[in-house]
Amino acid sequence: MMTNRPWAKRWVTGLAVCVGAVGLAALLGAAMTAPAALPATATLAPTEQQNYVARRVSDIIAREHYRRMPLDDRLSSLILDRYLDAIDGGRSYFFASDIAEFEKYRYELDDAIKAGDVEPAFVIFRRYQQRSRERMNYAIELLSKKPDFDIDETFNFDREKEPWPANSAEMNELWRKRVKNDALSLVTAGKQWPEAVDVLRKRYEHVAKRMDQSKPDDVFEAFMNAFVLSLDPHSNYFSARNSEEYNIQMSLSYEGIGASLQLTDDYVTVIDVIAGGPAAVSGKLSANDRITAVGEGKTGELLDVIGWRLDDVVQKIRGPGGTLVRLQLLPAGAAPGSAQKVIEFTRNRVSLEAQAAHKAMRTIARNGRDVKVGIITVPSFYQDYDASRAGAKDYRSTTRDVQRLIGELRKDGAEVLIMDLRANGGGYLPEAESLTGLFIDRGPVVQLRDTTGRIEVDDDPDPAVFYSGPMIVLVDRFSASASEIFAGAIQDYGRALIVGQQTYGKGTVQNAHPLNYTIFGRKPELGQLNVTIGKYYRITGESTQDRGVTPDIALPSLIDANEVGESTRDRALPWDHIEPASFKAEGDLKPVAATLQKLHDERTANSADFRYLQADIAALEAMRSQKTLSLNLKTREADRKRQESERLERENAWRTAHDMKPVKALDEVKDDAAAGILLDEASQIAADLATLAVRTPKPVQARRTDNR
Repeated sequence: MMTNRPWAKRWVTGLAVCVGAVGLAALLGAAMTAPAALPATATLAPTEQQNYVARRVSDIIAREHYRRMPLDDRLSSLILDRYLDAIDGGRSYFFASDIAEFEKYRYELDDAIKAGDVEPAFVIFRRYQQRSRERMNYAIELLSKKPDFDIDETFNFDREKEPWPANSAEMNELWRKRVKNDALSLVTAGKQWPEAVDVLRKRYEHVAKRMDQSKPDDVFEAFMNAFVLSLDPHSNYFSARNSEEYNIQMSLSYEGIGASLQLTDDYVTVIDVIAGGPAAVSGKLSANDRITAVGEGKTGELLDVIGWRLDDVVQKIRGPGGTLVRLQLLPAGAAPGSAQKVIEFTRNRVSLEAQAAHKAMRTIARNGRDVKVGIITVPSFYQDYDASRAGAKDYRSTTRDVQRLIGELRKDGAEVLIMDLRANGGGYLPEAESLTGLFIDRGPVVQLRDTTGRIEVDDDPDPAVFYSGPMIVLVDRFSASASEIFAGAIQDYGRALIVGQQTYGKGTVQNAHPLNYTIFGRKPELGQLNVTIGKYYRITGESTQDRGVTPDIALPSLIDANEVGESTRDRALPWDHIEPASFKAEGDLKPVAATLQKLHDERTANSADFRYLQADIAALEAMRSQKTLSLNLKTREADRKRQESERLERENAWRTAHDMKPVKALDEVKDDAAAGILLDEASQIAADLATLAVRTPKPVQARRTDNR
């Protein structure tokens, strides 16, 4: 949730923007001025404005943050660890002696922030710059001799828990294997050694150049986020540039491909694919995909972007609507060196209209008759807030659109409804409340507790039922915040069955603080601070924080709950509960849930679709568990061929079961079979629900007729 003041204009934003090592999270498609490069000899130092902002941030945090954790030695220690992880999370640049030297700051950062002296953060970063230059120089030196790809040795690419190298010999050995792995990735992709050398030399030179072009804003933003993210994972500080990026994301209107990114180690990684944008429409880009190269148009050279600054990669991907951009990707979960793919997108304006709720209808045969299942997909909770305030009668909103779509589906004979909230990361809280009101008569929807402990209960804003028929709410691990408020309330009222995967568990609310101020007639842009100031609670009193909403009928998912979700986030606020609100349930679906579960189990026990899905999940889990890579060319190629062969075998087994012609190669596969399997099964469950006639539809009561 996001608000400009406590409990007003509430935005339930879902997943927070994350911080990378040097470049910070940015949204593709927004206008952003290219950064001015500092000379390589420039010494990074904090500005007076940044020292002022540090004091201002500490004051706001002390006054408003929900955790009420004092900025003391304990927090100072957390800040140091988080800052070091932010700039060298792979533990591949600093020596153990550097880390020991930085220990002098462990219990001093709290005093430095309060005093407005962030020089310690710059001391640490300047050392990081030095180590990075040393590593790039060494990596380039290694390219003078071709590695022996016949030796049996491995590269550990997951160093998050590893110690920092103790000496130059350990560091050089780490980087020898890292460079060899980089080279092997290119060789197995078809490049000859001289070509691989050319690509890697340019890559390492680019990393060194970008490190020298780091700006004070980069260092300050990383340090301030180390501070606020030590309190919880959804408080953030944004520099002036990234504040603009964040606000563009919230406005839901920009030109681009529709994806948000962060820098993870040397890879620009997809955080989220924005519903309605070209990337989402294509279905070819996924969260955690890593972008390795970018090309302009159909024939432009694919430029290797590993090691680039995030904002520079964003500039390469952005462009005027109607133009073409090509991305080379290392798929989510794949180890470095795995097969890559090239996809193309036509840039376009990502608008509220493109992300609006939309409908579909499916016909399911059941007990000798056809059951029509209406499906409404809700990508986010949106509202044209300015038009609403201006009194416009035709302003767009989630509730208005869903109400219209339900009417159209019922007119076409829909007997049961699926509300598909998969990958819905949140939005405008009043829309979650009013949408809930379409399906219940009256009563509370959500409870909110602020920093002072004050509890506010928000009720259904329009006491009337628009749709009283049988219903399913489909969710997954990316259903967050406002989605969880809606799903939790619908479940608590016994109004619908929740089907899918346990939701994200984001049950906190943030307040936005623009940090600009006027001095001597000037108004410097100082960025924005988002502070967690409250928590959401279901009407039963249980928090959605950390635990999310548990489905009544669980479905398998390709999303790993051990990697995605509030429970995986460091310093997440804990689950707790408060007193329940006074409400009257409208039904008890537990008995029918047991019957539907039995029918679901029988249907999927020998399902070719579910065998395919489970096999894909198992393959992904095996890939995720891999922490090392072979540096032997023959072994690497054999592993790659085995993975491709196994995937091709799974694909053809599924195609055979559906009387489809087998394919000879994976590049012949145009659609992802797994993508539709879960909606197919949800439709089957919905048909079962309609057949059981759990509820007798009541007459539609008048409500919100101003947009009919």
